[in-house]
Order: sequence, then structure tokens, then C-alpha cells
Amino acid sequence: MYAISAIRTDNGVPFASPHALFNLSKLSVWWLRLGIAIERIRPGHPQQNGRHERMHLTLKQETTKPAADNLLQQQGKFDDFIDIYNTERPHQGIAMKVPDELYKPSPRPYRGPTELNYPFHDRTVTITACGRICIGKRKIHLSTVFAGQNVGVKQVDDQIWLVSFMTYDLGFFDHETKKIEPTPDPFDQKCYLCVE
Repeated sequence: MYAISAIRTDNGVPFASPHALFNLSKLSVWWLRLGIAIERIRPGHPQQNGRHERMHLTLKQETTKPAADNLLQQQGKFDDFIDIYNTERPHQGIAMKVPDELYKPSPRPYRGPTELNYPFHDRTVTITACGRICIGKRKIHLSTVFAGQNVGVKQVDDQIWLVSFMTYDLGFFDHETKKIEPTPDPFDQKCYLCVE
């Protein structure tokens, strides 16, 4: 049985968010919750994700040159492209078959991620919609990409607390500054299989 262990992406939206903690996005946080690791290519190295970039080139050539006259017609061009790309057009990378010939729906029903709990931390806190950890009257900004997610908070020294998400340590805050001091990036996955 084949299982996805990582998804390789570029560093742009929606895969990454340039102003969020560790450049995470809501989508990348969701993937982490599903047990999928994040693997990003080096900025400015599209060849590290060549198949994906090639598909985008084909998509642009066949749907935007020329562009349709309005949004509804443009959506029709995209819909036609998806149908042809997946059901009619053979692909060299899959022995001149069409993706539809190889696609099999997963036999596993999707149940979503289970609730996160942190038994080895002092408390489990749900991040607010505005991206904060609220402990009593203290409000510590983490990141809106974690909104609705549970994090673990553990006191590690006098007035210093560690914040963790799943098995990743995100950073520390103290009672005075109430600001997160990030750890070294725990999501810095190297693109080991990438061609330089």
C-alpha cells in the first residue's frame, strides 16, 4: 500500500505564508495534522519540482494563450483542460498512459485528524481565531495559521514556557514580554531527492 509521507512544494501561497511563523500556511498546518511532512524546494530552484512546474507550463499554454473573454468562459477552459489532461492525454512519466487509467480511490475512509492532546505538557491550549495563546489574562501571539489548533504549553524555567505543536517545538515565551521566541525551524525539510 502506498502512503504519502511528504508533499514537495514551492515557497509560495497557498503552500507557504511569508509572514507566518516558520512560513507555515493554514494548508501546510492541515497537512501536518494529517501526518504529511512538508518538503519545500529552495527558493528560485523550480527544477527541484520539475514535473509540477511542467504541468503548470502546459496548463498556461493550453488555457491562457489566448485567455477567454470572461471568467465563466475561462473556467470552462480550465475544466476542459482537467478532463483532457486526466482522461485523454498520454503522459511520458507514466508509460504513455493517462492518469485516469492508474487512479484508484483510497480504500480508507477519510476521518480527519484526531484531537491533539499534550499529556507531557502543563496544559493544552486552543489557539484563538486571531492566532493567540490565552492563559488567564495573558495573550501571547503565535500565528493565525494555527487558529483552532491545540498546542501544548509547558513551563521549562522560572517564568519561561515552551509551546509545542504535535511533536514540533515552536518557541518559548516569558511572562514579561509575552512574545514567542521561535526555536530553530523544526519544519526545515531538506529536498534530498532534488536535482541541483
